Amino acid sequence: MLPRLLPVRFESHDDGFVAQLANLKVLLGDVATFLEPIDLGQPAPEAEAAIFPQMLGDAFRQVEALRALDRPRLVITSEFGTMSMWDWEISRYLAEAGVEVIAPYNLEQSRVVCRALGLKRALRGQRFVVYQDDPGDGMQASIFKRFYWWEDECTARILDKFGLGIEKRSFKRLGADAKLIPDLAADAAWAALPKQPQLERMPEQSRRAALKLYLALKESLGDDPLITGAGMNCLNESFFSDSTPCLAWNLLYEERGLTWGCEADTVSMLTQHLLHTSLRAPLMMTNLYPFLLGQAALKHERIPDFPVVPDPENHILVAHCGYLGVLPESMATSWTLRRKVLAIVDEDATAIDARMAEGPVSLIKLAPGLGTLQVVEAELTGYVQYPGSDCLNGGVIRVPDGRRLVENLNSHHAILLAGHHASELRLIGKLFDLQIENV
Repeated sequence: MLPRLLPVRFESHDDGFVAQLANLKVLLGDVATFLEPIDLGQPAPEAEAAIFPQMLGDAFRQVEALRALDRPRLVITSEFGTMSMWDWEISRYLAEAGVEVIAPYNLEQSRVVCRALGLKRALRGQRFVVYQDDPGDGMQASIFKRFYWWEDECTARILDKFGLGIEKRSFKRLGADAKLIPDLAADAAWAALPKQPQLERMPEQSRRAALKLYLALKESLGDDPLITGAGMNCLNESFFSDSTPCLAWNLLYEERGLTWGCEADTVSMLTQHLLHTSLRAPLMMTNLYPFLLGQAALKHERIPDFPVVPDPENHILVAHCGYLGVLPESMATSWTLRRKVLAIVDEDATAIDARMAEGPVSLIKLAPGLGTLQVVEAELTGYVQYPGSDCLNGGVIRVPDGRRLVENLNSHHAILLAGHHASELRLIGKLFDLQIENV
């Protein structure tokens, strides 16, 4: 769903307004729709944002009219799809008067803003489907009983702030439906894939179990365009299925762009959905194991020690279900579906062993109150393997301040996002009324 941008003219506008508006329709026409222009002060129709193709000195004298435009105000006045350098003074004047404008300084920022506005419009009415029955009461209950994303309060907050509904369906029923699918149907589904994923040598029943869960999910979700994400309590209630949804999440993302959710973590899913829709960068959810936590982290992963690195207190290990985590093939530098690692899942379960490109990365997640987006700009320096452990291929990440990170993290789950996107995240924060907390 594209956002509706309302072009606004100042009284002393000239031909430059018409020319720039025509230019913007070319530069941004695939990520936004443009309504008929209005003069500043006229009644404004419903739109996701007002856009100023031309900024003039009238702004100094019409602060109250600008304030009355109670929606994001975009200033994109150059032929290159950015603010013009001549806009700084007006923008600063308005900011000091309490009237905020959004003034992108490169074309990609302008496109990020449009995609984020489109998501903001579309979210109200969309929903995530999560498969769970009695979350917290199953495997490793001492761990899983403490997660906020399963609280009714969390679900209510997501709906209230973002308009996104969380629909709960039975994992037990889904698992049973998957087991009823014939082997021939699983084999046919595998043969029909446009690109068959790389597999570790595994029993045929393991491959078929993964495909049957994929087929059961496809049948359950149908083709409802308002379902934009799905998650599953795949570890805590793993006894409901003879597989894990890793392959299914990969295939459903590649086929329809579905946002996926390990452990039915709806806050991670929402964070991921917000970031990927706006930024279009590779990303995934994973667990964070700061070196500073010592044995509290090492024991969970069944590893003897952290890798030897310079400045260890400013490093973390990232891993989930034995590897880096569920990363789609199209986002990965290497990708293989392997046999399961964790003891709490079925013997026929599988896990994805994938790598993200080394280099700048960000660790991001919405805080429990959903008013803050926590961001850690970091560096993925490499990978480490511990045979016989729960970390057969994890990532090593250098962070700016490990002690500050441990003292301020809002979750053990985070979205690992390729690259640093500080300026774009600040823009997204303005659009969704989110504070950006840099850790």
